[in-house]
Amino acid sequence: MPGHILLVEDDNAIATVVSAALEDDGFVVTRTDSLVGRDRNLAGQHFNAMLTDVILTDGDGIDDLGGIRKAHPDMPIIILSAQNTLDTAVRATDTGAFEYFPKPFDLDDLVRAVHQAVGQQAGGQQAGARNTVEQAAENIGEGLPLVGRSQAMQGVFRMITRVLRNDLTVLILGESGTGKELVADAIHQLGHRKTGPFVAVNAAAIPGDLIESELFGHEKGAFTGAVTQAIGKFEQANGGTLFLDEIGDMPAEAQTRLLRALQSGRIRRVGGRQEIAVNVRIVAATNRDLKPMIAAGTFREDLFYRLNVVPIQLPPLRERADDIGALAKHFLRLAAHDGLPLRQLDNAAIALLERQPWRGNVRELQNTIYRLALMARDDLIDIETISSVLNEGMAPAGNSDGAGFDSALHGWLAVAGPVGGRLYQRALAAFEKPLFEFALQQTAGNQLRAAQLLGLNRNTLRKRLVDLDINPDQFMTDR
Repeated sequence: MPGHILLVEDDNAIATVVSAALEDDGFVVTRTDSLVGRDRNLAGQHFNAMLTDVILTDGDGIDDLGGIRKAHPDMPIIILSAQNTLDTAVRATDTGAFEYFPKPFDLDDLVRAVHQAVGQQAGGQQAGARNTVEQAAENIGEGLPLVGRSQAMQGVFRMITRVLRNDLTVLILGESGTGKELVADAIHQLGHRKTGPFVAVNAAAIPGDLIESELFGHEKGAFTGAVTQAIGKFEQANGGTLFLDEIGDMPAEAQTRLLRALQSGRIRRVGGRQEIAVNVRIVAATNRDLKPMIAAGTFREDLFYRLNVVPIQLPPLRERADDIGALAKHFLRLAAHDGLPLRQLDNAAIALLERQPWRGNVRELQNTIYRLALMARDDLIDIETISSVLNEGMAPAGNSDGAGFDSALHGWLAVAGPVGGRLYQRALAAFEKPLFEFALQQTAGNQLRAAQLLGLNRNTLRKRLVDLDINPDQFMTDR
């Protein structure tokens, strides 16, 4: 099956390694480092597939791929790019590319993709049949706040591009603060339903006895307080996308009605008799592990399989530390747009940010960057300013200089003994539970206020309270 491959790549080291790997598998490889060379070779020879970089010495390798695909409709195109943004992934997909590989890529995966592409061509299928879509608008996706050049985020971007031109149900998984709603919004804004509404509903924020009314609407008089007819989220999202956030917190009875709506494409308002057809694309998200909940009987297994058609796992920030610098700069620009002074970070400051645990993930990083933009005395944020802001985040309420926490930490360190390289884990185990108990004590057991005091999402706080076996009711007082 091996055939003739055109490799368009101006990085000599990459071109050499890729061509050697393909030739070892029996392919004949013609190399060029420019758009001019690409066009010259395409005019004079037949190729079974083309691999092309995006940024070349004489232009953008994606810009005119639509014309090349018209001239060579049976030639699969594989795009290689160091411009590892969601915008590039979407542009690659929208050209009808067979595959997109962000650099650095796995060489074995690339060779396998070339074999698949050439085999598909030999089978008579149109190149790019998996991803062919209409040409996207110029610069599509640039305005979306999804930032990341790490391998983990490149996998997320590639999964997003695979669901843009279909209505498959997507389940976004990840810790609080990782950007699940941003991914849902990107799927909608870049997809074929972008002219329709995007409606979001947070299952954890709605009382259990009201969630069915919120989702499906209700008729006048359906229950006490239903003085008028109300249109639910399903009807509001008709023709567009319905984002079901924190789906793991949905009550069991509502899960049953949701499953029925997903299976039939029809809903019935609470207190109503008429079934209403709805046309919505479902994107769900959760920060919980649903499989143990299925085993415990708190989440329906059939609903899980209905939602988990295309899972997208978002990595925590600690697993993509090489994205922190780009994210921090992005948030500084957003802060300036929101009226705060325009700041910059020096390299030492970025390195310090990269070493933080970021338990609140991207949301916590954004909040920290906004505080830095507000509190920095100079336009260049240095390591001392960051250390000060991070230490303030550790200080308990009523102790602005953090002396009490600092003293306790140093006292623990004095008696902790050898830690074997696990200082962070041991310190966290020693201080996390009393810190949460302190926050609940200061807020009289009010979980929302405690979460705000700690700088955490309320759902994250509730999960950690369960994990740490802390009962917030014991801290409630009359104040």
